[in-house]
Amino acid sequence: MNAVTTRDVRARKGGTPLVCLTAYTAPVARLLDPHVDLLLVGDSVGMVVYGLETTLAVSLDTMVAHGAAVVRSSERACVVVDLPFGTYQESPEQAFRSAARVLAESGCHAVKLEGGREMAETVAFLTARGIPVLGHVGLQPQAVHTQGGFRAQGRSQEAAEAIMADARAIADAGAFAIVVEGVVESVAAEITEEVAVPTIGIGASARCDGQILVTDDLVGLSPSSPSFVHRYAEIGGTIDDAAARYARDVRERAFPGEGNVYKARQAAGGAG
Repeated sequence: MNAVTTRDVRARKGGTPLVCLTAYTAPVARLLDPHVDLLLVGDSVGMVVYGLETTLAVSLDTMVAHGAAVVRSSERACVVVDLPFGTYQESPEQAFRSAARVLAESGCHAVKLEGGREMAETVAFLTARGIPVLGHVGLQPQAVHTQGGFRAQGRSQEAAEAIMADARAIADAGAFAIVVEGVVESVAAEITEEVAVPTIGIGASARCDGQILVTDDLVGLSPSSPSFVHRYAEIGGTIDDAAARYARDVRERAFPGEGNVYKARQAAGGAG
């Protein structure tokens, strides 16, 4: 199969919905790659893999390392890496330096950044210099403190109009697609109708041009999941059961068994 490019993603506006998931490691990327159009190496790695309370402490080094692992282990999906908090908000020039490093060192296809109208100039600056950008409006985890926590956005008319304006600004600035997170369903659907680039929903609307979820939520590795997640598997329970059976076998000296140990070679010999 041919690799999915950012141009391919953009061309899917109004077509077959885009399938997107997060990936932070090589084994998971290898498993997901045949099934998805886009793999996002999100700064959610800080919460999912490192146990942080928010994404704010994630570094550029961390994103580069995880991005490179995912790129090495995928062949088909378009791989996008998040720019973490504090690496792009200061100026378009700072954003360019950060994005250029991520693309060069990880080999990914594009970067993602959060923000609306205030980031439009930065998105235009990056895209004009050959860096594809995936936008992100609505609930923005990097702005968790100013948005009052992880809560749905766009409930009031004023808030809905602000998110609409953000999406328009990012699309007009040159983003090839926009993640719409935690937005009231009707607002997400309206954004999808209005902007010329694909919308990728998470806790938004089935009418978006695609969907994305955190893979650990999808497969039941997270201790709890947001209400908008459908858990397609419960891998956490499988791992717990395997660890329990392993512990039992070790304590009972049933493991390792005869097939799990190395034997000394028989010495060659014979009658002299």
